[in-house]
Amino acid sequence: MASQAEPVRSSSQYNGDNKQNGIIQALLTDLYQITMAYSYWKSGKQFDTAVFDLYFRKNPFHGEFTVFAGLEECIKFIQNFKFSDSDIEYLRSVLSPSIEEEFFVYLKNLTTDELTVYAMDEGEIVFPKVPLIMIEGPLPVVQLIETPLLNLVNYASLVATNAMRFRIAANPNTTLLEFGLRRAQGPDGGLSASRYCYMGGFDGSSNVLAGKMFGIPVRGTHAHAFVTSYVSLQDISIRTLTKKNSTEKVDFVDICLKWQSKLTSVIDFLADQVQPGELAAFISYAQAFPDNLVALIDTYDVIRSGLPNFCTVAMALNECGYTPKGIRLDSGDLAYQSLHVRRIYTKVAKAFDVEWFKDLLIVASNDINEDTIHSLNQQGHEINSFGIGTHLVTCQKQPALGCVFKLVEINKKARIKLSEDMEKVTIPGRKVAYRLYGCDGNALVDLINQQDEPPPSPRERTLCRHPFQESKRAYVSPASVQVLHKVYWKNGMIQQHLPTLKELRDKAMKSLQTIRQDHKRALNPTPYKVSVSSSLYTFIHQLWLDSAPIGELS
Repeated sequence: MASQAEPVRSSSQYNGDNKQNGIIQALLTDLYQITMAYSYWKSGKQFDTAVFDLYFRKNPFHGEFTVFAGLEECIKFIQNFKFSDSDIEYLRSVLSPSIEEEFFVYLKNLTTDELTVYAMDEGEIVFPKVPLIMIEGPLPVVQLIETPLLNLVNYASLVATNAMRFRIAANPNTTLLEFGLRRAQGPDGGLSASRYCYMGGFDGSSNVLAGKMFGIPVRGTHAHAFVTSYVSLQDISIRTLTKKNSTEKVDFVDICLKWQSKLTSVIDFLADQVQPGELAAFISYAQAFPDNLVALIDTYDVIRSGLPNFCTVAMALNECGYTPKGIRLDSGDLAYQSLHVRRIYTKVAKAFDVEWFKDLLIVASNDINEDTIHSLNQQGHEINSFGIGTHLVTCQKQPALGCVFKLVEINKKARIKLSEDMEKVTIPGRKVAYRLYGCDGNALVDLINQQDEPPPSPRERTLCRHPFQESKRAYVSPASVQVLHKVYWKNGMIQQHLPTLKELRDKAMKSLQTIRQDHKRALNPTPYKVSVSSSLYTFIHQLWLDSAPIGELS
């Protein structure tokens, strides 16, 4: 069906081990998967060979692209799939007493060795109707893994796509940090969000466990509680700081007070109006992290207190040989405040001949969503890093992607699901998909062929048809052709390299570059074309006619 690489027994040589979250197991499924499996077994259909497609019907967030994520976890789930003794005992307790004992023996001995899994590469930009994963194997086994696979792909692809939309909205040089753990849907949701936001283009996360598990850079400063825990300079019990690359200790509090006096006239603030507890907090944090000071400056008043206090401590650090990082804004008019902060940075840089000061970091983290970033871009701002939480990890614009898992072939006979809703009609039979590219390297169309059809060839004219609308068709002469599906699991073994998270991130960014700008824009994006071959079009509609009941008028 598609290309395959040298098989490997597990992903251990690539990702450290073949383990996964312990909650992802055979019983992480819907009860009806078990009851259907029993009905298949009881009626003798356990040896039927089925093909199922996993795909989605519509791009999320009113957009026209999606990032495919979650494949590695799917492959590891298939690799580790097994009903344990305790699983079997539990199923005995919840299923009808009429269930035959031999069925439980059947379940206990089930393996995934007879499955063949075809999939697109994780990190690929993908589109509706094109199968992300195609699975061939014994009907009950494929049916039993439906719900876990949908669970593993749906949220992963949704949040990776959401992250990529934030990445597109922000300036390419803007640092994006995921701060969503405290707002995520439980610990597993928080870890998944951190992992797939990084894959979708974010630069780091506040989630320390995700950093350990996935190698994601972790970032963080301090909260408002840290600032409000200080009342005055008397709260600083240790006043000294060791100069950088030296053993000399200096009275850092005195140096800060000296710089407060120097800065008063330069950036126009009153020393007796700044909040002394805030200054004490910044001094204390700078003593703890002299090379990594990012101060949260909106606890009391950004302009009158927070920014002057930061500049005071920042210049004191500079005198001691250290370079501060910048500030964070967490409330108020972010565009206006960022412009003001940058103006003050520039004034300090010029007044004291510290050129680097004008380029210090301005981080914003005030309940930011994708629309907020677009609005800030229109207003003009000086923010060069965003910390984003709730709207990112909970995907508030759209709570679910809506992937489906549909039977398309049984015992080599194609099957079709019909519906009055055209969107829900399936594309029957075993298939393979191709991406056709133009001379500029941009993707033109995804073409789905029947399995036995010859692939499209570069520079040869190919007829591409809308799956269901007769008048929508076009000839395409691609400059290059990419096969989208590969064999990922066969004969009980992983067949492809499972990339690291960093490789997946790079893959997603590279794939995004091949998609035209009008497909990626936030407002009224152009739909990307997904088509079928002329042969598959004819086959779909003939099977449709054969399967649909004929009405009778009287």
